Amino acid sequence: MFDSVLVANRGEIAVRVIRALRRFGIRSVAVYSDADADALHVRLADVAVRIGPAAARESYLSAERIIDAARETGAQAVHPGYGFLAENTDFARACEKAGLVFIGPPADAIDAMGDKIRAKLTVRAAGVPVVPGRTEAGMTDDDLVDAAGEIGFPVLLKPSAGGGGKGMRLVHEAGALRDAIESARREARGSFGDDTLLIERFITNPRHIEIQVLADAHGKVVHLGERECSLQRRHQKIIEEAPSPLLTPEVRAAMGRAAVDAAKSVGYVGAGTVEFIVDGSTGDYFFMEMNTRLQVEHPVTELATGVDLVEWQLRVASGEHLLLDDVEPAKHAVEARVYAEDPARGFLPTGGTVLRLHEPEDVRVDSALQVGLVVGSDYDPMLAKVIARGDTRAEALRRLDAALGRMVVLGVTTNIPFLRALLHDDDVRAGNLDTGLVERKLDSLVRDEVPDEVYAAAALERQASLRGEDPWERPGGWRIGEHAWTTWRVDDVDVRVRGEEVVVGQGEPFRLTAEVVDGDLVVGTRRYAMARSGNVLWLGAGGRTWALTETGQSELSAHRSEGSAGPVTSPMPGTVLVVRAAQGDHVTAGQALFVVEAMKMEHTVTAPTDGVLAEVNVQAGQQVALDQPLAVVVPHQE
Repeated sequence: MFDSVLVANRGEIAVRVIRALRRFGIRSVAVYSDADADALHVRLADVAVRIGPAAARESYLSAERIIDAARETGAQAVHPGYGFLAENTDFARACEKAGLVFIGPPADAIDAMGDKIRAKLTVRAAGVPVVPGRTEAGMTDDDLVDAAGEIGFPVLLKPSAGGGGKGMRLVHEAGALRDAIESARREARGSFGDDTLLIERFITNPRHIEIQVLADAHGKVVHLGERECSLQRRHQKIIEEAPSPLLTPEVRAAMGRAAVDAAKSVGYVGAGTVEFIVDGSTGDYFFMEMNTRLQVEHPVTELATGVDLVEWQLRVASGEHLLLDDVEPAKHAVEARVYAEDPARGFLPTGGTVLRLHEPEDVRVDSALQVGLVVGSDYDPMLAKVIARGDTRAEALRRLDAALGRMVVLGVTTNIPFLRALLHDDDVRAGNLDTGLVERKLDSLVRDEVPDEVYAAAALERQASLRGEDPWERPGGWRIGEHAWTTWRVDDVDVRVRGEEVVVGQGEPFRLTAEVVDGDLVVGTRRYAMARSGNVLWLGAGGRTWALTETGQSELSAHRSEGSAGPVTSPMPGTVLVVRAAQGDHVTAGQALFVVEAMKMEHTVTAPTDGVLAEVNVQAGQQVALDQPLAVVVPHQE
């Protein structure tokens, strides 16, 4: 084993690897950008080295700065985690040149599998089935259009150089193809520095199933069963589980052999994942790609099999023989990814400061969350992973749902309520999964309404905070001999309180009590976690959170609903990539005006109505805040 290892990453994966190093008595070296100076992985490591400003390209994507940090601290090896430089061939070779062990596969294996075109040609030669399509290098836009005509719609555009759903576009008709190609190339260029695309037939009713492999430097390769990753949105995995409810033992063994053959075809060493798409109609499976690194969802396999993948990464990288054979899962495990995003606003990235935190203790939580953490737009919005295990699939699902119900993150809007709704879906519980399930059922999975009790809770908390003050200084609610109504303005809703009577908006009166107990707000029989930031009160219960703005004003909110005239605002904090219109242009409702990017996600901002652009307030490359006005549309006069 090594004496000292540098972890070339951040967030929950850096925390997970550092804790593994601690178990083995290995000195850990963290690297951090200015944005992560107070991050949990920095605090946990034995040594921490600043490598640059917040921008990833000047810090976590700088191979030179990371290698300099390893040299300065006497690290013998580098663990890349996932993302950033984990699958960067030049970085792996630079580590080797610097005398550092890269805790991952050989650079040639990364190179072979990192290019999806070359990867498909390689595994096809090894007898592994691949998705029908065209995987030629250097295809032009016209080539891709011609290929789509040959393959038949729907088709899937995929960047050759990367994964994680970045730059992927599903296209259903020829008329949308060229715009999709332009967008896919732009996102691929920004995410991977390479805009090469390939095109595949889109498999109907597809299931995304991947096989975990381990290989040592002595020629032995084994598989540890599969993970079902079919619950996705925008090609980004949301909930993963092992084993898959679909596979029979015979199919599992066949896919396992295919994954081992794929790994052997490139001389693979270390932990890796071979991803397959399974046709839900026929049961046929096809190779998609190989991820030459640890996967985000690796804890699912660890809990299902009892094998510590990071431990074996360390052992294999230090030259040990693999002492495992093919492993069958003994338990069932399910993982949910907690993101800083708002499902009610189209899953746009959010941000903020973590004001209060509770992570469930009876399940595994891989997290870098801590009170005071500032969640910005510089990096991926994933905050944590919650993983539950059970003797059966039903038990694992139930334990995960209960754990998410107990998780509290106040100060940052997350997708936890959406995760719980997905876990309660009848098809999910029955194991009837495919990669389109989430999109089809989205309306039933996303809740935007605020219960009257929550509005009442905010008003009652405000009322309770005034108890004990001079009654003559209160803004109402006290009269000689009786209580009077006090009206509080919460998120542009009038909440009237008189004693234990509450009226929300134009609703009927109801009775409710509230008191603060150990920092929580107990309203009736429900207990809310509570935190305050200025005039915003955060409440959390049952996995849901609400950020309630107490304006104390009667004016309507300045925020306009989608589809109304007036200011066109940024849906998220980020960078304006494209400006498609100029002041004075006539626009139509739904016309694309801007493309805003944040946390590796692009969002097109459209005109809310037919009209004239009276103002355009931003330019390409400009940083914008959430709800910042980008332009003003003046409707055409009737």
